[in-house]
Amino acid sequence: MPESLIKQLTDSEVQETAMVDLAFYILKEKGEPILYRDLMGEIVKLKGFSEEEKTFYIAQLFTEINIDGRFVCVGKSLWGLKSWYPMEQTTDSAVAQNVKDDEEEENEDLFVEEDDDNEKDSLGQETD
Repeated sequence: MPESLIKQLTDSEVQETAMVDLAFYILKEKGEPILYRDLMGEIVKLKGFSEEEKTFYIAQLFTEINIDGRFVCVGKSLWGLKSWYPMEQTTDSAVAQNVKDDEEEENEDLFVEEDDDNEKDSLGQETD
C-alpha cells in the first residue's frame, strides 16, 4: 500500500495546504464517510490550530466542502467523496426523495376521516 498522502507532506506543506484539500486527503485515505466534526478535528490536529482558530475556521471548511464538487453529504453531518457513489445515490436525489415523502405525510395529515352518517361539532359532539 502506498504511503499516506498526508504523511508525505512536510509540516510547512501542511500549513500551506488548504483545509479543503486536507479534508479530501483524509477522506481518500479513510475510504469511508466521516462525521464533519471528526474531519474538522483531524484538520485541527494537522494544522495545530488552537481552540479559537478552530472556532474561527469551522464554518469556512464547511462552506468549502459544500461548494467543492469532490465532496458529498451522505447523511446527517456525514461526508464522503462523490467519486465513491453512483450518480443516483448522491445527496440531491436522496434529499429530493425525503422532501417528497415529507410532503406526502403532510398532505395525509390534512385529510380528516369524516363519518357521513353522524356529523360532529367542533367539540366532537354529534349533531342531528
